[in-house]
Amino acid sequence: MNVLILAAGYATRLYPLTLAKAKPLLEVAGKPMIEWVLDNLAPIPDIRTVYVVTNDKFADDFKAWADRYAKSQPKVTFKIVNDGSRSDADKLGAIGDIRLVITREDLTNEPLIVVAGDNLFSEPLADFAAQAKGSAATLATYDVGDLEAIKKYASIKIDGEGVITHFEEKPEKPESTLTGIALYYFAPETLELFTTYIAAGNNPDQPGRFIQWLYTRRPVRTYQITGTWYDIGSKETLEEANEIFAQFAA
Repeated sequence: MNVLILAAGYATRLYPLTLAKAKPLLEVAGKPMIEWVLDNLAPIPDIRTVYVVTNDKFADDFKAWADRYAKSQPKVTFKIVNDGSRSDADKLGAIGDIRLVITREDLTNEPLIVVAGDNLFSEPLADFAAQAKGSAATLATYDVGDLEAIKKYASIKIDGEGVITHFEEKPEKPESTLTGIALYYFAPETLELFTTYIAAGNNPDQPGRFIQWLYTRRPVRTYQITGTWYDIGSKETLEEANEIFAQFAA
């Protein structure tokens, strides 16, 4: 199994903090966001290679970070993939980046976990990987607990076996408070469909759009994340995360 960390965005809503530093390298409670993600993935027993896809502006920074962090993970290989973009105007989009790495690194022979480098979890993710194994695709979900709050996200409905039956982005009249978050498992045969999706002219940004397209073509399982989840998208959420995740810092 391989892991792909999405870290190619420019995080313009966090300017000036992200003018000279990629968002996943900003510190939360004493360590870079990306390390929170990877530390929670570390208990998964069969990870071989962690790919980090980033842009040309920050590729060297991620290489320097990986050289340091890899010393604490001797059994895992780290590889930084530069998507070649230089600004928010010419970025490939998250789905475009996933497809780029799958194609360039020939990753269609093993399952792949894809996770955004700015998604913070308070609990290890070994159970996510164990439950996802054998599925065509599995989406991590989180219950925001409020029908008004879910209007800012995607609302998801599932059947009794946890398979997605309905997926709607930013619904006006939501019927579920369950949303998808940027943590995914894809079987090898599903990875090939990223090329199909892009070739059909679909939106190459926001990985949730791929799930919305996929669930009508393949069964997509879900795994509900418990504990604390934070998607860092603004200075306010960054400040909140610093306070909340301080209690989880080693």
